[in-house]
Amino acid sequence: MAERNQAEDHGTSLDAPVEDKEDAAENHGLSAVSVYIVVHEEGMDELRRPVKSLWWSGVAAGIAISASVLAEGILHSIFEDHPYRPAIENLGYTVGFVLVILGRLQLFTENTITAILPLLSRPSRDMLWCTARLWTIVFFANMVGTLSAAIMTLWIGTVPPDYVEGMMAISAHYAELGVWDVFVRGTPAGFFVAAIVWMLPSARASSIFVIMMFTYLIAMGDFTHVIAGSTELFLLLLDGQIGVSHALSLLVATLLGNILGGTGLFAVLAYGQVADEMDDEAQRADRR
Repeated sequence: MAERNQAEDHGTSLDAPVEDKEDAAENHGLSAVSVYIVVHEEGMDELRRPVKSLWWSGVAAGIAISASVLAEGILHSIFEDHPYRPAIENLGYTVGFVLVILGRLQLFTENTITAILPLLSRPSRDMLWCTARLWTIVFFANMVGTLSAAIMTLWIGTVPPDYVEGMMAISAHYAELGVWDVFVRGTPAGFFVAAIVWMLPSARASSIFVIMMFTYLIAMGDFTHVIAGSTELFLLLLDGQIGVSHALSLLVATLLGNILGGTGLFAVLAYGQVADEMDDEAQRADRR
């Protein structure tokens, strides 16, 4: 007590100045609850968007994500004889994701967490319907976008033939996998994309690095992503290298794997780590 009084007599305080506390608060990383609230609110905003907005944003995302396959194909062709060609060409996979995520376009696998958090916090028939509506619109819009990109690549000739060959070589590897393989490999991909969404509120200026790091991991790990993978399947389908049933089976299996990883694992775990804290916050608010 005497030491405290002595400090006060000398015009000082044992507490940090208010300005320092404010600076520390501004520069401190967001808590798990804060991140949850940000992602939850983003999900609520997406659930409220009109059908037309969701549709065209989803189509744009499908076209944009095809830039990943294009960039991979270009690097595959340029570094044909390079011993580290796989590591180099996989850098191209990050391009489409950077374009889609930073461009705020509607990508289905992002919604495996953003649209699910509101449903987990307020489970109801209406919320389930809103989530199903969002997923359905965005997924089919993404498919229209990737199919359009494949048509422009093969039938309209928007991509030089040499690079088309590279894109087809990249795509053929995906089609060689079995249904169980693409399902199992789709789970980590769904988890990592959901992790990107969860990390972006804290990443701030490092957002592009976070996106590139995890999507490069998806490419290097040979994991499967349903939207980027659909571009590859559509290219092979339009070129007559695979049939409709084969393409559809791979697409559905990858979709289920992505949902399991993004929603069944990451979203549920993310909600679980803050559920009790959110209940405590609600109780404190009620007491006020």
